[in-house]
Amino acid sequence: MSAESTPESGRRARRGRRMPRDKRHSGLKAMAWTATAVLVLGGTGAGYVYVKLNGNLTSIDIDRLLGADRPEKAGNGSENVLVLGSDTRSGGNRKLGGGADNGGARSDTAMIVHVHEGHKKASVVSVPRDTVVDRPACTDTEGGAHPAANGVMFNSAYATGGAACAVKTVESMTDLRMDHYLEIDFTGFQKLVDELGGVEITTTEDIADPDSRLELTAGTHRLDGAQALGLVRTRHGVGDGSDLGRIRLQQAFVRALVRQVGDIDLLTDPRKLYDITETATRALTTDSGLGSVNSLMAFAGGLRDIDPADLHMVTMPVRYDPADPNRVLPETEKARLVWDALRNDEPVPRAATVDTATGGPGSVVSAS
Repeated sequence: MSAESTPESGRRARRGRRMPRDKRHSGLKAMAWTATAVLVLGGTGAGYVYVKLNGNLTSIDIDRLLGADRPEKAGNGSENVLVLGSDTRSGGNRKLGGGADNGGARSDTAMIVHVHEGHKKASVVSVPRDTVVDRPACTDTEGGAHPAANGVMFNSAYATGGAACAVKTVESMTDLRMDHYLEIDFTGFQKLVDELGGVEITTTEDIADPDSRLELTAGTHRLDGAQALGLVRTRHGVGDGSDLGRIRLQQAFVRALVRQVGDIDLLTDPRKLYDITETATRALTTDSGLGSVNSLMAFAGGLRDIDPADLHMVTMPVRYDPADPNRVLPETEKARLVWDALRNDEPVPRAATVDTATGGPGSVVSAS
């Protein structure tokens, strides 16, 4: 079976009419909330809002930490962004479900987002956290040096050396330059979903996972923040219990979230817009290149012409590890097809994801 997630072909048919172009695009402008809030609030308070939102952002100088020994930039206008969801148990995250309460952190979710030349299409490649990889030597933000390690879990790179180590590991795996880095934590994700009024999804079967504190009967649900977090983190309630089944849920949720944002006219509600922006800027950690309201605005502006139908989502080709059923190994040749396609700014070929491990039956969740 294919690990590929395809757009919902029946979306427009169910609605009975074509959505206005600007509303369909607004879902892909979520990154622009920060800048838009400043403009909408306007007046003499705009300067204060700008400074406050800028102060919320946390950024890391990954270029300095990684130095010059990196893959070259594409040079054709395309960009690669590593997006991580952090499962740290520190601070407000400590009260949320799943995992050991030890204050540590791992990359619970990892996606490589490739924005194609012209910024009219994007390819998203999910990287299973349980993939066995060789991690290169890396330096963390405190200057600590970490020696290379072979045969370790992918998400241990973040746990070992933070964002810079995660980026270096991805670049070592793919030979692709990560132009930017975005990270969101549990608490911020949950609050964002709540402030959006929840996200509607449909399940084709019951989902019950005590580890992620999620229980859903088959049918249509509007998930609040806690339920949405449980959904994107559950693994034991779907498929074969591996991370691959969870990735399918995450990809389906991303599509549902994009659709939800597209249905909300935030520009007519400045207070709501500001609340969402405030939460987003507090929840995000970025590379220094995106570490300001202006840079986020410029980056988001470059995505405004991407239609949801042009968002192509796949999972990195892997196979089950015969030595450990809880781990997966990269399908080296097929993975190379994926990385070569992104390097050449081409669509990921179907051959790259056929007959790879998928986590069991087809996806049990779709956007409603």
